[in-house]
Amino acid sequence: MTRPAIFKWRQTAPELILCAVRWHLRYSLSLRDVEELLAERGLEVDHTTIWRWVQRYGPELEQRLRRHLKPTNKSWRVDETYIRVKGRWCYLYRAVDSTGATIDFLLSALRDAAAAKRLFRKALSDPSHPQPRVINTDQARLYGSAIAAVKEEGTLRRRCRHRPVQYLNNILEQDHRAIKRRVKAKQSFREFQSARRTIDGYEVACSPISSQS
Repeated sequence: MTRPAIFKWRQTAPELILCAVRWHLRYSLSLRDVEELLAERGLEVDHTTIWRWVQRYGPELEQRLRRHLKPTNKSWRVDETYIRVKGRWCYLYRAVDSTGATIDFLLSALRDAAAAKRLFRKALSDPSHPQPRVINTDQARLYGSAIAAVKEEGTLRRRCRHRPVQYLNNILEQDHRAIKRRVKAKQSFREFQSARRTIDGYEVACSPISSQS
């Protein structure tokens, strides 16, 4: 059977590569854990090879599966959490809807209104996400400033309501913990771009697939 072009020059069967990538992204498993699981099944693969697979195919999975994810609704929850990259704290901005379905994320070196604006622009540029009727955040001033700015530029509809109510973001706080458990198992990240590509994979691997797919 003809091998897909994205697996050209790979000696390992595509289904085994995707299985290893999914294990690493979906569960709190380190690269060495996945290496051991493959070895138990008779496949000797070094953990550095598995890392290269994750970097190559994690974003590919995100792109191909995004259109099959459960549709998001118009009630957004937005917040940020800390992720350690190359020994320093960076900020992972995330937006989910009221059911917990991921809308989008942004990894930033800074915690400021400019980063929040980039998240909103990124999320709103995807036609699969409807314009929100309400955006819930904590009481950090940066979100009020960012939302006002994207309304002013016309990216966000003016009638969208900003609701700074901390407890309504509990669903997002729980979602953050799931991401951070995976990061902890991987012993943090060593490069900013590899962190972004891996988190691409986390988001799609942990998101519900639409029943219509």
